[in-house]
Amino acid sequence: MELLSTLGFPLLTFVFHYLFYRQLKGAIFKTNWSAKRKQKVTFRIGIGLLTWAALVSVVSLSGFTSRFELFPLNAMPVLLVPLITILALVLSKPTKEILPELPLRSLTQLQVFRVFVELVLWLLFLQNQLPVQITFEGLNWDVLTGISALLAVRFFLNSKPAMIIWNVAGLGLLINIVVVSILSMPTPFRVFSNEPANVIVTQFPYLYLPASLVSLAYTLHFMSLRKLLLKQ
Repeated sequence: MELLSTLGFPLLTFVFHYLFYRQLKGAIFKTNWSAKRKQKVTFRIGIGLLTWAALVSVVSLSGFTSRFELFPLNAMPVLLVPLITILALVLSKPTKEILPELPLRSLTQLQVFRVFVELVLWLLFLQNQLPVQITFEGLNWDVLTGISALLAVRFFLNSKPAMIIWNVAGLGLLINIVVVSILSMPTPFRVFSNEPANVIVTQFPYLYLPASLVSLAYTLHFMSLRKLLLKQ
């Protein structure tokens, strides 16, 4: 159990980022770009993902992200940097050209990883390393997005309004748990005072949750929404 809860987030990061990368690569190679540009873009995406994984490891092992006396500066590298970068990329012209070749089915199905994330969080709670509100026994209902992802593919995929609502709802659930997590940390803004405080997700290898898996979740939503809104 302890090994699973320790390796859970990096393992999920590797598996689902790889699956996402494969989908992106497949979509890129279906565009009418030149072969050289296709190879260049896919190479940059792969290097970008690997570089970010390395930076997450370095910053968490350094202990910087666990220095809550510096809050919010200690959290900015893992929360704002990927958010700003991903928003810029999703809204870019190249992404607009890739999206028609990227199946909405795949973007939606990949969200199932959130079920496994919730199971790892629950194991950490059982080991008294996380407060209850971070789990589905408390205020974390993000598991509903993961569970409903396959149902959305089965029943809503051909309905643009339904898929927009599903993605917006999924973003709402994601924002909810991010806020609850921040308010459970030992900072001046702490609202949930029950112990243990939410500190483990700032440490290695658990930092992969906010830095990479949360980023993957909203990336999938952002790309799905842009694809849906661009679709005539």
